[in-house]
Amino acid sequence: MSHLLNGLNREQLAAVTLPPQHALILAGAGSGKTRVLTTRIAWLIATSQVTPQGILAVTFTNKAAKEMQTRLAAMLPVDTRGMWIGTFHGLCNRMLRAHHRDANLPQLFQILDSADQQAAIKRLLKSLNVDDEKFPPRELQHFINAQKEQGLRAAAVEAWDDYTRKRVDLYAAYEAQCQKEGVVDFAELLLRSYELLSRHDALRRHYQERFRYILVDEFQDTNVLQYKWLKLLTGPEATLFAVGDDDQSIYAFRGAEVGNMRDFEREYKVANVIRLEQNYRSHGNILDAANAIIKNNEKRLGKNLWTEAGAGEPIRVFEAGSDGEEARWIVEEIKALVRDGHARAEIALLYRSNAQSRILEHTLFSAGIPYRVYGGLRFFERQEIKHALAYLRLIANTDDDTAFARVVNFPTRGIGARSIENLQDAAKAAGSSLFAAIPQVPGKGGASLAAFAGLIGKMKEASSLPLPELVDHVVELSGLREHYKNEKEGQDRLANLDELVNAATNFVAEEGRVGEEGELSGDLASFLAHAALEAGEHQAGEGDDALQLMTVHSAKGLEFNVVFISGIEEGLFPHENAILEADGVEEERRLMYVAVTRARQRLYLSFAQTRMLHGQTRYNLPSRFIEEIPEGLLKWLTPKAGKGGFAYGAQSPAWDEPVRAQPASRGGGFRIGQTVEHAKFGVGVIVNAEGGGNDARVQVNFGAAGMKWLALSVAKLTPL
Repeated sequence: MSHLLNGLNREQLAAVTLPPQHALILAGAGSGKTRVLTTRIAWLIATSQVTPQGILAVTFTNKAAKEMQTRLAAMLPVDTRGMWIGTFHGLCNRMLRAHHRDANLPQLFQILDSADQQAAIKRLLKSLNVDDEKFPPRELQHFINAQKEQGLRAAAVEAWDDYTRKRVDLYAAYEAQCQKEGVVDFAELLLRSYELLSRHDALRRHYQERFRYILVDEFQDTNVLQYKWLKLLTGPEATLFAVGDDDQSIYAFRGAEVGNMRDFEREYKVANVIRLEQNYRSHGNILDAANAIIKNNEKRLGKNLWTEAGAGEPIRVFEAGSDGEEARWIVEEIKALVRDGHARAEIALLYRSNAQSRILEHTLFSAGIPYRVYGGLRFFERQEIKHALAYLRLIANTDDDTAFARVVNFPTRGIGARSIENLQDAAKAAGSSLFAAIPQVPGKGGASLAAFAGLIGKMKEASSLPLPELVDHVVELSGLREHYKNEKEGQDRLANLDELVNAATNFVAEEGRVGEEGELSGDLASFLAHAALEAGEHQAGEGDDALQLMTVHSAKGLEFNVVFISGIEEGLFPHENAILEADGVEEERRLMYVAVTRARQRLYLSFAQTRMLHGQTRYNLPSRFIEEIPEGLLKWLTPKAGKGGFAYGAQSPAWDEPVRAQPASRGGGFRIGQTVEHAKFGVGVIVNAEGGGNDARVQVNFGAAGMKWLALSVAKLTPL
């Protein structure tokens, strides 16, 4: 056994060699959980406690499953291809293929991916003459999948209003359509497999007796139905070996239920809870910062990461005056790192929200630094941005058939494929653009096309507006903003559209006016060219040494020598939506913990006093997460706000929650933008406020006094 167990630390060895009992392995970031999982499987087989056929190992990605199989094949002389190692969806598909008759499925049933599922829902709505603006296909898709992930068929969904009842009816109709066509979506794979095991006692007993050892990776990311499925498979003689980290549970928006770990410990009376706390990735200062942040979460099982690698460098903190200044500083720091021999591929730039990437990408583009957006699209390649740009292109040139085809029926406005075909025929016959041929199309389709032409005409009437106002006007008038309000991921898309307004504002600030007053905006044409150029350049190819850009969610499971975390501000990270939700800040804190623990050697934290939002300046407080890191771990690259004994919130310790700037005046004789005087810090400007009278709390910018930010009561201010 020595070749399997060599090099394991005490806790890893204990986990690998556990007796056949249920176990919960709390595996901290960088603690070697994949090695523990695969070595546990190899040890069970090598010691003849189980055959390869008696093991079920569940992962969350195909990549993780493949890595596990590869490692096992290197450890043992066994064929891993026949073993039940895979994702939840992959294993459920395998089970349903083997028992398709019992599952009431055709032998060659097909699987719908997300795009196929949405197309099927669109066909359903059309066949039922349902208004797809009132019931958007994407929103209905999310509703159906959410019910399935809770284990609910349409008949079991409670509906308290007419709108929900209609969605439940459409869910039932969608189920019938899929059954008729012999297809299943991803959520159906798990639900159908769960129902198969629930209904067929003999089949359930067969698998319970077969799989004596069930091992689950990333257990904190399981949803309600996945946990129920695992419990059905865990027979009286089987053991469940769950590996996860509740401190890295960041997928609640996908249905992940971090409470499954506590439920598992309670329901199975788990005696073996092993904490893997030794980290093999990061230096000590980084781990100490992560521990200090996450300890503020109340609902956790608890562990403390440590390393033998030494303290390493302090965590560098930079406070910028604006988001543009923050981006420029990051780029200069990256240039210096590359000059010092750091590979760009080992440097990651993380951000909480997708929209933040725009200013960062623009600054990297201007500096000629190649980068790659990991797990997502670059700003100007994102669907909602391309839609908005297509409308702008039509304002500049109605003969742009590519732009026309992209948005003529987006958001949907009743212009079907037949109408488009008639328009294409008319344009071909006349030798004109699609837009110019609209008057030639008769009937209802022609009327809908004419209404679209009228919409573009209204947009052109506003073309003399300043570029940022024009972009904002077009986004609103096109219906894009209203459309994305109905989508599950709509908040990200809306934030990106707002960022497009910021991009226009910055473009004008950097380039100045290009066109003459009163003419169709030369700014617009130049801005469109700028967007096209940024979309087409500096995205590094595969294998190139390129900087890695990504959201913190995308970064989970990755690690880099150097990590920048940008935009660490109240309302951005933690996100303002999370601050208002129950347990929302705890999930955001877990997200920050994930971000910090991506770094091996060097970590940078940055935030900006002001950030552009919807074309307007927004004032920010540094995130509470920075305040949660012990001062001794930090190296401030700029003078710290509140230096001289006054940290954020020091004047009003009872006021824990930040307040974002309000557009209207507040009570008590003060208002946003009011100039005030403080006995110690001099003249400042109120930028945020909460409450009224002398009990009110305000955030004041004392920039000139070296005291960047201060939160204090109105009673301590004197109006000038």
